[in-house]
Amino acid sequence: ILALHNDAGPFSPEGGESYMMNKYECIFIIDPEIGEEGIQALVEKFKNLLETSAQLESIDEWGKRKLAYEIADRNEGYYVLTDFSANSDFPRELERIFKITDGIIKYMIVKK
Repeated sequence: ILALHNDAGPFSPEGGESYMMNKYECIFIIDPEIGEEGIQALVEKFKNLLETSAQLESIDEWGKRKLAYEIADRNEGYYVLTDFSANSDFPRELERIFKITDGIIKYMIVKK
């Protein structure tokens, strides 16, 4: 019996695997004490990472703002908001990179 089935599952019609792209929102806060050049270097680093490993949809630099509560003896932080699409493994890798990057004082990645 031949049954027609439209559910392509995790494979594309060409036979290759296609990964499900999820939409994410990420905000990260940079320590303003690293200076303007350091801040721009980190923004550029994460922008490039999102452009090469995901699909960057938008990046919005909110600039220096007062923190809701003190973090690591800091009262201010440089806020950056991004929207991107990526496969489900990428946010874990992005989180790992945030954790090991000096100058990042807080981050949050949310699946939309």
